[in-house]
Amino acid sequence: MGKWTIPSVVLLLLILYAVPDQGKKSQANAEADVEGLVDPPKVEDKIGAIPHGLSTDSDVVKREAESMSKRSLRSDAEKFEFQAEVSRLMDILVNSLYSNKDIFLRELISNASDALDKIRFLSLTDKEILGEGDDTKLEIQIKLDKEKKIVSIRDRGIGMTKEDLIKNLGTIAKSGTSAFVEKMQTSGDLNLIGQFGVGFYSVYLVADYVEVVSKHNDDKQYVWESKADGAFAISEDTWNEPLGRGTEIRLHLREEAGEYLEESKLKDLVKKYSEFINFPIHLWASKEIDVEVPADEDDSSEEESSDSSSSEEEVEEDAEKAEDEDGEKKPKTKTIKETTYDWELLNDVKAIWLRSPKEVTDEEYTKFYHSLAKDFGDDKPMAWSHFTAEGDVEFKAVLFVPPKAPHDLYESYYNNNKSNMKLYVRRVFISDEFDELLPKYLNFLRGLLDSDTLPLNVSREMLQQHSSLKTIKKKLIRKALDMIRKLAEEDPDEVHEKDKKEDVDKSGDEDEKKGQYTKFWNEFGKSIKLGIIEDATNRNRLAKLLRFESTQSDGKLTSLDQYISRMKPGQKDIFYITGTNKEQLEKSPFLERLKKKNYEVIFFTDPVDEYLMQYLMDYEDKKFQNVSKEGLKLGKDSKDKELKESFKELTKWWKGALASENVDDVKISNRLDNSPCVVVTSKYGWSANMERIMQSQTLSDASKQAYMRGKRVLEINPRHPIIKELQERVVKDPEDASVKQTAQLMYQTALMESGFMLTDPKDFASRIYDSVKSSLDISPDAAVEEEEEVEETEPEVETKESAKEDEDSELKDEL
Repeated sequence: MGKWTIPSVVLLLLILYAVPDQGKKSQANAEADVEGLVDPPKVEDKIGAIPHGLSTDSDVVKREAESMSKRSLRSDAEKFEFQAEVSRLMDILVNSLYSNKDIFLRELISNASDALDKIRFLSLTDKEILGEGDDTKLEIQIKLDKEKKIVSIRDRGIGMTKEDLIKNLGTIAKSGTSAFVEKMQTSGDLNLIGQFGVGFYSVYLVADYVEVVSKHNDDKQYVWESKADGAFAISEDTWNEPLGRGTEIRLHLREEAGEYLEESKLKDLVKKYSEFINFPIHLWASKEIDVEVPADEDDSSEEESSDSSSSEEEVEEDAEKAEDEDGEKKPKTKTIKETTYDWELLNDVKAIWLRSPKEVTDEEYTKFYHSLAKDFGDDKPMAWSHFTAEGDVEFKAVLFVPPKAPHDLYESYYNNNKSNMKLYVRRVFISDEFDELLPKYLNFLRGLLDSDTLPLNVSREMLQQHSSLKTIKKKLIRKALDMIRKLAEEDPDEVHEKDKKEDVDKSGDEDEKKGQYTKFWNEFGKSIKLGIIEDATNRNRLAKLLRFESTQSDGKLTSLDQYISRMKPGQKDIFYITGTNKEQLEKSPFLERLKKKNYEVIFFTDPVDEYLMQYLMDYEDKKFQNVSKEGLKLGKDSKDKELKESFKELTKWWKGALASENVDDVKISNRLDNSPCVVVTSKYGWSANMERIMQSQTLSDASKQAYMRGKRVLEINPRHPIIKELQERVVKDPEDASVKQTAQLMYQTALMESGFMLTDPKDFASRIYDSVKSSLDISPDAAVEEEEEVEETEPEVETKESAKEDEDSELKDEL
């Protein structure tokens, strides 16, 4: 027992000695931890860091730095190939020599705004979709990293899933990709990129490596990256700070794009292109502020020794007296300049449509149009209308007439549901694909409508059936047509001659408005015509906007009102003619008598004009008359009855001779002057021009066209020498074969001159050749001389050796 006592005591003493020491160490560690919590270390202490950003460990920072420095796709990422059209577009942009590279920022901001619009719309029915904290802030943030040459644009929009990243940014080209590439190669206008839905790819104008970090509520956070070398990669993001929701695009700038690392440059671009974006745009910007800090004693002593002027001594004495009076001495301080960083709001302009039209300048309207239409060319919109509707339905709207027609305005016109009107309800963006606000013929207008009447939380189908929608549509159409009418009224070229004399002294801004309506008509005239066809309610209003050339317009466009003002006394009808072009119509035999009597005839040369005139039957109580059809009245002639009677035998004989040609009748004409005859159609049948249009249709049915083809009537000129001679020969011998041949040939010639297609061109050619033979006194039975038969020999095959020898000899000759 005694031998174990001493060791046990020693062991116990050792344990008691160790426990207090360990306790002291634990206490020291705890105190150190507490001190560390007072001022914890921050990864983003450096200038330019996001204040509320999450930190990352040093290993992640190191891996990111290596990836950025190498500018290479991450090895563990899933690789994809770009769709062919996207690769073609990117090649053009990467190697672009275009000077206007500024557009990349406006395109990214526009895309960010669209993403924010989508999440805000979804939040109307599901408030939890916005999340909590900073995720509820619908904003766009721009940040610069001058050291790494990175520009970041972040939004808290809807975000993209992995599938969205693949679909939207790589493998499947948007429908406008190839169209944009073709347009850019022909016109070289890079400003159009936003209108084709491929604006994202403009990043490669300034960057050689792009990262897109995105988080959608329904998926994990992913990173899309590409060097614009034909491939891109996507990987699950485990190293960046969690976005919560939204997208951040990081542009690793090229060497020559360093100017975009300047805050002033980005501020100018946002003001120029994105001033009217509906979400706040913030820039992580620096600013200098004055800060008072305690003055060092050494500094104050040096200042006192160096300052020896009497005035300064007096100031110090006054200061000392003041301190004595206060009873306490203030510490000495000095003011220094300190650079701080904070989020600066760049677009603080109130929405234009919420302001009074009197407060908005023309320049602001132009900027707003460019932002709305994603058209950043130099051209101003032709016209705009800013108005507020009150009453049962209240809304504010802004409508614009674009300076140019979209490239695909009339492609798939009836199958295209595209709308250029943005619909807002109580300042909340609802949709830009709602095509019920304006009819199809006005789909060229750009605009925005903000309604306080329509409900927010409804589906598109329910919105289409809402009772207020018809009233809104009706008011929008009226305002749109008034805007176009005003554009015509303010154009000096549209003013009547009598009004021009009264307005000689008015010059002002007339030069700017001169020719504007002609420009409008050349771009959008077809839409007005389609409106007359489709919109019976506004047909008369639209008819006032019609423009065309005529026999008396001297190559300029004229209107129906101007035509009526020039009508001859007693003229009851508005005369027009349809055809392929003005030059051809001017030589038409249908105009001979009308021109001679100084009647004005309208030229309709657009294929849609044939359909137009089927709906526009009259204007201001004046009927329309196609001068190539039956029913033309030019006043009564006392000799008409006598002529009809004297040529009765010829017309009856000629109708019988043309029985095989399906001619309905042969009549004396009141429209010819120099031509012997012409072929007209029945009043309600197709004209020659309409027949040609229908036959050229891809899916036309010839069997059904026979029902609509007008009955043909041969009209003859009783004063023409050919007709008089033909009458005499018919009276002498009605069975004369040569006379029948001549009558048949004249009909076919008149058919061609009247614009019809010959059913048997070979027969017509044979008759011409027979006529030529007769004029040259060649016997009708004269045969073509037979060709002598010659044995055909196979051509010699030239060997390569002989060909080479020939080339060598030719080369020697040249030397």
